[in-house]
Amino acid sequence: MTGKERILVAIRCQETDRTPWVPFVGVHGGKLLDITATDYLNSSQHIVDGIAAAVDRYKPDGVPVAFDLQIEAETFGCDLRWSDDTPPAVTSHPLADHTAFLDDLRVPDKNDGRIPVVLDAARQIRQAHPDLAVYGLITGPFTLALHLMGTDIFMKMFDATDEIEAVLAFAADVAKAMADYYIEAGCDIVAVVDPMTSQIGPDPFRHFVSVPATAVFEHIREAGALSSFFVCGHAEQNLQAMCDCAPDNVSVDENIPLETVKAICLPAGVSFGGNLQLTSVLLLGQPVDAQRNAVECMEIGGEKGFILAPGCDLPYATPPENLDAIAKVVADPYERDAVKAMAVEEMPADLLDMSDYGQSEKVIVDVITLDSEACAPCQYMVESVKAIVPEFEGVVEWREHKIQHRESLLFMTSLMVRNIPTICIDGRITFVSRIPAREELIAAIQERILEKMRMRIRQKHGEVFLLCSADYCDAERREEVSASVNRAVAELGADIRVRSVTDDREIMDFGVLPSQTPAIVTANFRVRSTRQSPEHGVIREWIKDLML
Repeated sequence: MTGKERILVAIRCQETDRTPWVPFVGVHGGKLLDITATDYLNSSQHIVDGIAAAVDRYKPDGVPVAFDLQIEAETFGCDLRWSDDTPPAVTSHPLADHTAFLDDLRVPDKNDGRIPVVLDAARQIRQAHPDLAVYGLITGPFTLALHLMGTDIFMKMFDATDEIEAVLAFAADVAKAMADYYIEAGCDIVAVVDPMTSQIGPDPFRHFVSVPATAVFEHIREAGALSSFFVCGHAEQNLQAMCDCAPDNVSVDENIPLETVKAICLPAGVSFGGNLQLTSVLLLGQPVDAQRNAVECMEIGGEKGFILAPGCDLPYATPPENLDAIAKVVADPYERDAVKAMAVEEMPADLLDMSDYGQSEKVIVDVITLDSEACAPCQYMVESVKAIVPEFEGVVEWREHKIQHRESLLFMTSLMVRNIPTICIDGRITFVSRIPAREELIAAIQERILEKMRMRIRQKHGEVFLLCSADYCDAERREEVSASVNRAVAELGADIRVRSVTDDREIMDFGVLPSQTPAIVTANFRVRSTRQSPEHGVIREWIKDLML
């Protein structure tokens, strides 16, 4: 079988001679060419060359043309924020900003925006790689609607249903046109990529998404091509509804167990694909980790109706050797047997101690993301948090943890977060792969503020003094002690000042001899009185506490 034949057979839920392999090369193609994501996505020749480099290295059965869910949005006037190592992010929403109205918008043609760039790339890729299946990726109706409307879409799903339905119907027309363009350019499969559907449950999915999505898949079928419904995030609750839209294939990421996908899709006559772990394995792991993950997916997926693929587009900096390693186990049964025979060593998890996280005066809102500049659900979750933080000025602090970085992955694991994006409030998992409505998020933060006020009105404040005499404490020991102190502060999320003291006289003021350093001294501060003159007897008792 050629790669194209293998993919087409698998998508039709038939048995293949081996597992088909589709690395979703998006801006990673730019990394292979040593150019930025911005340069890559603005040049058809760069896209063609990046795919060629990936084909040469990774020996795939199929490839996407481009993985960019902002192409359609850009044609409607959505502003984009470009990056060196991620696809662009939508930063303005015409229907929310009232810079446009739905009646003003028209379905883009082949010459609008960057559509000519990707179509030219598609034609060249088709000609250069006749034995590979070529995927044209289009933005799904719900995600495009969110690009146009912003996060207001979630509230309007309750009180402006007619408006939502009208925008989604228009988005479906856009998807049909884009599908036609890709099919005319030679693509075999049109993937409807709709990650934002992971943010809604099955009832709103069926109410708002099912009709436009079904219409798009029927249109692709009538045009003589095959289709895939591609969703990332915690979308397990919508799998049956996705299958009911009658795509030929459903592709998911590691948020959904592959066993569950298989159990729901195959009985519905829908093939399935996924769900190699993007960050912890492909980006941050070693080749052996990638091979183990691939073999595990292949064992679960089986030889009927399954396509091995990452859960989304490959991160820009994915080490090519990890993908090389997967290509080997896909093609060589001996390699697979060798991987299965290897003892899987548990990596020691040096997790942070988060048992007391979130005990500082401020409420800490942590947003765990893949990368808000590259992942649409992550982007809109971060935006929802940023939008309400000013209402709690000085009380709420928010942080994004992009798990493409090892320290953020450690933080995520330490908090026991399993799905992204997720919002944690003071270390408590609060919103899992779901963008909360503005009022809901505000209420959750207010509840935590009141809880802190009740439980910790007399919160102690403190300071840590790291005493290190220059004569008795060398730089290596100072660094070791300092690292331990800073780690402890990080684990507690504490608003604690750490001060280094090196002057011998000041060290002795703490009752410590310079020769006894390094030493750590902690001090607690408690506000006893404000705007009043307490009795001396009361002050006396406070001083006695200090003497204990």
